[in-house]
Amino acid sequence: MYNVMSSKAEEFISDEEIRDSLIYAEENKNNRDVIEQILKKASEMKGISHKEAIVLLDCEIEDLNERIYELAKNIKQEFYGNRIVMFAPLYLSNYCINGCKYCPYHLKNKHIARKKLTQDEIIKEVMALQDMGHKRLALEAGEDPINNPIEYILESIQTIYSIKHKNGAIRRVNVNIAATTVENYRKLKEAGIGTYILFQETYHKKSYEELHPSGPKSDYAYHTEAMDRANKAGIDDLGIGVLFGLNNYRYDFTGIIMHAEHMEAYGGVGPHTISVPRVRKADDIDPDVFDNGISDETFAKIVACLRIAVPYTGMIVSTRESQASRERVLKLGISQISGGSRTSVGGYAKQETPEDNSAQFDISDNRSLDEVVHWLMELGYVPSFCTACYREGRTGDRFMTLLKSKQIINCCHPNALMTLKEYLEDYASEDTKKIGEKLIKEELKKIPNKTVQNKAKEYIENIHSGKRDFRF
Repeated sequence: MYNVMSSKAEEFISDEEIRDSLIYAEENKNNRDVIEQILKKASEMKGISHKEAIVLLDCEIEDLNERIYELAKNIKQEFYGNRIVMFAPLYLSNYCINGCKYCPYHLKNKHIARKKLTQDEIIKEVMALQDMGHKRLALEAGEDPINNPIEYILESIQTIYSIKHKNGAIRRVNVNIAATTVENYRKLKEAGIGTYILFQETYHKKSYEELHPSGPKSDYAYHTEAMDRANKAGIDDLGIGVLFGLNNYRYDFTGIIMHAEHMEAYGGVGPHTISVPRVRKADDIDPDVFDNGISDETFAKIVACLRIAVPYTGMIVSTRESQASRERVLKLGISQISGGSRTSVGGYAKQETPEDNSAQFDISDNRSLDEVVHWLMELGYVPSFCTACYREGRTGDRFMTLLKSKQIINCCHPNALMTLKEYLEDYASEDTKKIGEKLIKEELKKIPNKTVQNKAKEYIENIHSGKRDFRF
C-alpha cells in the first residue's frame, strides 16, 4: 500500500501506485483539459505530484509540450537564474564486491585494472584538480569493506580538505559511496561532507534485483531507505538519481519524484539534488542490453518535467552527456555540471594509458574545465565555484527557505560572481578571462540589493588585488 510517510521502501515507492500513475498518464496524454489544469497548478511554481508529472511527460499535444518546455525554463530562471555550479568527480578506488550488471567495477570483471589511491596519490590528484580551478568534488568509490572501508573514506576527506596549493583549495567534498549505516553517516557528517549522493539506478524492485544479483547492493530495501538513515544521522543535503536506460524510463521518472515526495514528507526536506545520468558504454558491459530507447528528445523532456515537479531541487548532468545534449538541458532545469572530468582512478595527475583501464564509463564531453567555463559564459551563464551555503550552515531546510523566498539572487549570485572572479584571476586562459570580466560587470548590475551589490564589487576588487574566499 502506498504511504509517503512510511519508512518502508515498498510503501513509499509503491509499485501499485506507480503502475496506476502510468495508466492514468496513458489515458490522459491527449486530454487537453487535464493537462491544462496541471499546467495551471505547475505555473504557481510550487511543484506537482508524481501522478501529474508523468502526465506532462507523456503529453503528445504539440502546443502543450511547448508550454511545458517554456514553463521549465521559467522555473529554472526564477529559482536558479543563470548560475551553473561546477564540480568534478574524484575516483578513489574501483575495488568492489557487488555484481552490478551495468558497471565495469563488478566483482567478476577480471580484466579491468583495479586501483586504490594512497593518500599521497590523492594529494597529487587534488593538486591537479586545484590547478584546473575546481573547488567542489564528488568522491566516488566502489563498495568493498576491506579495500574501501569507511575509515579510508574519512581519511581521504581529511586529506582533501587539508591541501592548500597555490591559491587552490577544495571547499566542499560531496560523497557518492554505497548505502551504509546511521553510524557511518554520522562519521561522514562529522568529517564535513557537503552532499551525500546515492543513485537508485532503478526503482523497479524486480529489475533492481536482477541487475544486482550479488553483493550488499542487492538488498533493494536497504539501498532505497539509505537517504532516511543519512537524514537521521544529520546529513540534510542529500542527492538522488536514477540511471536512465536500465529500466522503463516512465517508471523510474515516476519513482524518483515519489522518492523526493517521501524525503520531504518523512525527513522534512526534499533532495538537495537530482541527477539524471544515462547508460553509457563501459568496459565489460554490453550497452545494447540496457538500451531502453532514451532518445535526446525524451531525455530533454525528462529534465523539463522534473524541473516542474521539483522546482526547488538542484539538478545535475555529467560529462556522460555530449556538449549538444548538455546545452539543451541547461535551459530546461540543470543547475550543476561537471567539467574536465575523469572517471578513472588517478586520471587527473597523469594521462591514463589503455593499459590502465580503470574508468567507470566513457565520457561524451571531453573538454577541459576552461573550455567548459568559456562555453557557458558565451551562452550567457555564470559558472559558479561557490561553496558558501555549505560553509555558512545554509544546508537542508535552511537552504530551501532561502531558495523559496527568492532571496538567492542576493546571496548565491554575488557568491557565484566572486568565485568566478577567483577562477579568472588564477586559472583562466586569456580568452576566457576577457569574456568573464565583461560578464561579471554586467551580472553585478542584476543584484537587487544595492548594499549587497556594492559589497560584492568591493570584494571583487579585493580578489583582483590578491585576496581570496569572500562570501555572503
